[in-house]
Amino acid sequence: SFFSDTVCVPSDPAPAPRLHLSPSDPVLCPSFILSAFLSAPSCASDAAFVRRPVRQGILEAGPVFGSSVFGSSVPRAQHRAGTWMPPGAGLMERIQAIAQNVSDIAVKVDQILRHSLLLHSKVSEGRRDQCEAPSDPKFPDCSGKVEWMRARWTSDPCYAFFGVDGTECSFLIYLSEVEWFCPPLPWRNQTAAQRAPKPLPKVQAVFRSNLSHLLDLMGSGKESLIFMKKRTKRLTAQWVLAAQRLAQKLGATRRDQKQILVHIGFLTEESGDVFSPRVLKGGPLGEMVQWADILAALYVLGHGLRVTVSLKELQSNLGVPPGRGSCPLTMPLPFDLIYTDYHGLQQMKQHMGLSFKKYRRCRIRVIDTFGTEPAYNHEEYATLHGYRTNWGYWNLNPKQFMTMFPHTPDNSFMGFVSEELNETEKQLIKGGKASNMAVVYGKEASIWKGKEKFLGILNKYMEIHGTVYYESQRPPEVPAFVKNHGLLPQPEFQQLLRKAKLFIGFGFPYEGPAPLEAIANGCIFLQSRFSPPHSSLNHEFFRGKPTSREVFSQHPYAENFIGKPHVWTVDYNNSEEFEAAIKAIMRTQVDPYLPYEYTCEGMLERIHAYIQHQDFCIAPGPALPGAHTPQSPFVLAPNATHLEWARNASLAPAAWPPAHSLRAWLAAPGRACTDTCLDHGLICEPSFFPFLNSQDAFLKLQVPCDSTESEMNHLYPAFAQPGQECYLQKEPLLFSCAGSNSKYRRLCPCRDFRKGQVALCQGCLWRPKETRGRVHIVQLEEKPRSQSFPVSASVPLCYAA
Repeated sequence: SFFSDTVCVPSDPAPAPRLHLSPSDPVLCPSFILSAFLSAPSCASDAAFVRRPVRQGILEAGPVFGSSVFGSSVPRAQHRAGTWMPPGAGLMERIQAIAQNVSDIAVKVDQILRHSLLLHSKVSEGRRDQCEAPSDPKFPDCSGKVEWMRARWTSDPCYAFFGVDGTECSFLIYLSEVEWFCPPLPWRNQTAAQRAPKPLPKVQAVFRSNLSHLLDLMGSGKESLIFMKKRTKRLTAQWVLAAQRLAQKLGATRRDQKQILVHIGFLTEESGDVFSPRVLKGGPLGEMVQWADILAALYVLGHGLRVTVSLKELQSNLGVPPGRGSCPLTMPLPFDLIYTDYHGLQQMKQHMGLSFKKYRRCRIRVIDTFGTEPAYNHEEYATLHGYRTNWGYWNLNPKQFMTMFPHTPDNSFMGFVSEELNETEKQLIKGGKASNMAVVYGKEASIWKGKEKFLGILNKYMEIHGTVYYESQRPPEVPAFVKNHGLLPQPEFQQLLRKAKLFIGFGFPYEGPAPLEAIANGCIFLQSRFSPPHSSLNHEFFRGKPTSREVFSQHPYAENFIGKPHVWTVDYNNSEEFEAAIKAIMRTQVDPYLPYEYTCEGMLERIHAYIQHQDFCIAPGPALPGAHTPQSPFVLAPNATHLEWARNASLAPAAWPPAHSLRAWLAAPGRACTDTCLDHGLICEPSFFPFLNSQDAFLKLQVPCDSTESEMNHLYPAFAQPGQECYLQKEPLLFSCAGSNSKYRRLCPCRDFRKGQVALCQGCLWRPKETRGRVHIVQLEEKPRSQSFPVSASVPLCYAA
């Protein structure tokens, strides 16, 4: 039935055997389950079965698939995800899909057998006296958990699902075999205990060139999903070409295929899904742009993918037991990685029980538009020091948060893509530009309110176009001299940008994709400078967000990483400066420009490196605070300004990014590490902080430490003046590139980067081997790509280099 639009069900359902896992009737027969699975009669050969059409894309309950073991009404797309492929799919993709489906069935059968043994293992009469909470110093919480179970085991049906029936033995069996608070009972048949299955053999990922199956995985029924699928279709050719380029670049480098769950929490009905109804009414599209590109990149890279946009789908894929979320999952997590957002993170916390704590610091990646700084991420520290937020306190590795723009190196830069023009298209755009045409950045009428003064000045020099949504009447906020096209589909909006000279923003929305699209289509982007800068301290939009970042313009990335002549940032409150900028822009000629990191190839390269090399399951740091290494891996640079990794270091750790790219600088008082590294044409790298978190690093920099202390502070390691005190970091989760204080000179770890790819160091596509004497990077010859990067005074040194 996986391959058809019908399912096989009993013609007379009354006598058909059923599977029940309810506490009131826990009857399970493993032999029946296996026979039903492996020897199910076909509809053609058995009169007891008939074909029934699939209703609304959902598999109807049958003798096996309808049981509570598999969850109710599993979406058909999930079953087909492992087997069905479009006609144009390659042979390797078909083989991988079939293998994935067989693996899924094996996991389900294993789950059924384990629950059968767990639910029906009887305690012999002679051993009931052994059902007492053992006193074992290795399990100090056991007796307390037993007491809790006595009083609360009926508070959640999931306990009964796992066989708890109110007896002491059932408490101990549950706490030792399902949870891990009590030691295994010696008289128990250990085959009844839940054991992790043997890991499947690693499969090499293969680049995909057909995205049809991805469109099926994305689902339908929501305007947001329709928008995302249209975008993926439109960019398919660019993704395929980018995959070919990256494959050539990586050569024979092995890429392990990962099983990945993508749960888009903000699109679930349980989170409110305020985005979907606004897609066709001028609502924000940035998040959907990014998610569509993430899905495309993961799929093109060749990884196994499941996509969920409902809580029910999430529970089914994770193996959540029935109940209120107090118990662990019914099986080991079948995914290597889970990409979600803050809404999805909260949903997983509510429904995964103890399994959430087990997997959160290893498997989960959080798509976080504006970023989460370490001071807001660490619950205890944030609470003690007043870092209030509606979204933080998760105690994750800060690199698990993945942003839309490279706000801070403390998080991983995920990004998105803009459409890349070929040389023919670029020449056509240059020849078809109108020298006096401007397009306003703002689809909602409220953005135009109070902007009459700026628009009046602009109208003296340019014809102004808008794309403001309206239903029947022209919005009164849009002046009559503006030609309003209404809300345009993306292809038509792109055509409008290709004719325009100027794309102008009025301060909101912050940091969206549109300015990069405009610049890529040959527009100059004009935006306002904020004085004072906007932040959570003075602006409602940022209040409650887990960051103290100060925003000095509407689009800081465009200002700092692209700059003039493509981006102009001026004080809109100064009419003379604003008008002078308009005149200067009319005289300025620019070519279409797109930063490499926002191309399809750049995003594939970045996500490939993250998936293959980021490992948050490994304990952090080679050195504890205050520890002294026998031979320091650092040497003072010849100009005595900073530390470098010694070429003759006795042991070069196989870290990622490679440790040999480390450069350590002592920041000026009141200067953040982010800015300090940029001042030297480098990028702050928080994963290198543990290497510097020792008194030896200060001594090598010739910093006199009268005393050295270890404390929890997101500014440490640092040197305090006056007092000549050196402070080391006590909590690894608080290592932070962001943050400054005039009292401290921070010790900052910096690294190099790939041109146009700020997220990756020069050797970051290849993991270094651990060797004595030096670090070797296995690197294939890379053919240079034609890519120009503008250099101006407003561009950080890292991009001007």
